[in-house]
Amino acid sequence: MSDLHPVITKVTDRVIAKSRSGRQAYLDLMDREADRAPDRSQVSCSNLAHAFAGALEDQDALKHDRGPNIGVVTAYNDMLSAHQPYGRYPDRMKIYAREVGATAQVAGGTPAMCDGVTQGEDGMELSLFSRDTIALSTAVALSHAMYDGVALLGICDKIVPGLVIGALRFGHLPAVFVPSGPMPSGVANKEKQRVRQLYAEGKVGRAELLESELGSYHSPGTCTFFGTANSNQMMMEMMGLHIPGSAFIQPGTKLRQQLDRKAVHRLAELSGTKDRTMAKCVDEKAIINAAIGLLATGGSTNHAIHIPAMARAAGIQFDWTDLSELSSVVPLLAHVYPNGAGDVNHFHDAGGMGYVIGELLEAGLCHRDVVTIGDSDLSAYAKEPGLDDDEALTWRAVGPSGDDTMLRPVSEPFSADGGMRLLTGNLGRGCFKSSAVSEDRYTVEAPCRVFETQAAVTQAFQAGELDKDVVVIVRFQGPRANGMPELHKLTPPLGVLQDRGYRVALVTDGRMSGASGKVPAAIHVTPEALGGGPLAKLRDGDVVKVCAATGTLSTSADLDARQAATDPAQEIGVGRELFAMFRNLADGAEQGGSAVLASAGL
Repeated sequence: MSDLHPVITKVTDRVIAKSRSGRQAYLDLMDREADRAPDRSQVSCSNLAHAFAGALEDQDALKHDRGPNIGVVTAYNDMLSAHQPYGRYPDRMKIYAREVGATAQVAGGTPAMCDGVTQGEDGMELSLFSRDTIALSTAVALSHAMYDGVALLGICDKIVPGLVIGALRFGHLPAVFVPSGPMPSGVANKEKQRVRQLYAEGKVGRAELLESELGSYHSPGTCTFFGTANSNQMMMEMMGLHIPGSAFIQPGTKLRQQLDRKAVHRLAELSGTKDRTMAKCVDEKAIINAAIGLLATGGSTNHAIHIPAMARAAGIQFDWTDLSELSSVVPLLAHVYPNGAGDVNHFHDAGGMGYVIGELLEAGLCHRDVVTIGDSDLSAYAKEPGLDDDEALTWRAVGPSGDDTMLRPVSEPFSADGGMRLLTGNLGRGCFKSSAVSEDRYTVEAPCRVFETQAAVTQAFQAGELDKDVVVIVRFQGPRANGMPELHKLTPPLGVLQDRGYRVALVTDGRMSGASGKVPAAIHVTPEALGGGPLAKLRDGDVVKVCAATGTLSTSADLDARQAATDPAQEIGVGRELFAMFRNLADGAEQGGSAVLASAGL
């Protein structure tokens, strides 16, 4: 076991120092909330009757307060493959609770939208603010004050961060995340990517494309590429909010069932204790560990927005400077699609999170001494779960990597750094995911083409206007402009241009996810174009430099002498007009792009 790396110590100390007042205010609030939590024996009988009336099988236990009552917050719907298995979870969890003298009730539900379904469509403009909506829904669910612990059922993109933000405001309670696991592997990811590019070039039709996509996304469970959903699961392991090793066990298996049972039993054990509440688990070191896990596995760039937002909900300040400094010393240990050929099932089979955490701990590259929902520190997460001969849960040592094309030790990483770099310059601050881009593409300097929609980029591509060295600017895509939609549909056409031999880069104040790669991109650029950010002053033909090697995002044009482009009118339809409040109140991407946190003064 090595001492903690000095850069990780430095970043942690800085985060603790700048968070001191906010963190103390948060902990004081949680202490007050714990002290004022109602004794249900003193609560109005009318209140209790309303709360217990529907719990026919558990009414007697609830009336006599025989054991802890667990509140289940679920993001179930059966349009998301990842969340489809959750349909039957509440009934099972009630049985698991009764096994240990507890009860469980569904406290409430939250929305759960799928970026994969809304990709490139108008509904994507609701996506980021669905996280705020989920946080609010979680708060409504838990406001009834009838619960001694919280089970959180959520997996995908904005859903886990939203649940974290909402549940942290009830951080005096213990909480555990219960995943449902990935679907089995389907069409090989390289083949899927090949067909997408052929479609972008017009060489195959929609029938061939749909057949390929259905071969990839084919059954209940989380999509198997290492995008935001699976990065969420990785982070819950790194933060100690899962039963150890839960992240990537497939739905419908006996091991999955036993891990779910353990989660409920553990919550019952923790109820009434104060040393492993959610407020205690999610501290500065846990946030640092989440960022380190993101870097070590090459996870989704969306978490450059979500980690600061989750941190703020716990009174912690974490920004892109912190993330970039951590990236400079955290090696890339995993190559999971889109960074590599294999998916999360292959990753798990090769050693998965147990291997990654074990390597990081042994090298002094993450915090061991974090409070987890388990009965020890992060060391418990350096093992893998299994079943013994009696089908009872057991945890065993992971051993060496089962596939060095997928997982490597700290001594022989895929890259010496974590591949998430901060770019700065006269165009603002942005993120660059270098782990997804070959090193010979780290620097692109070329005249730019300026667009304000994804559709306009596609039209220019199809017209042959982008067949040259070019930096594609897609602006007015930030939180306040239109809800910061993900721009994943840009990847195939830009990838085609790159394959044709052109030097191509993307610069945008919008989002790109862990499903995007290959093309160099400066994303989440802040300040955003709306309101006069530098991107609003660019014109076609301005030379723009994007350089991950030097951390540069700049133009040689004299922006000071220019007026900003007129802000485009905000679109309505698909419910977008209902989210105007969120757009108007949202803060910048580096702060998390949240209206709820900004308006709460957090």
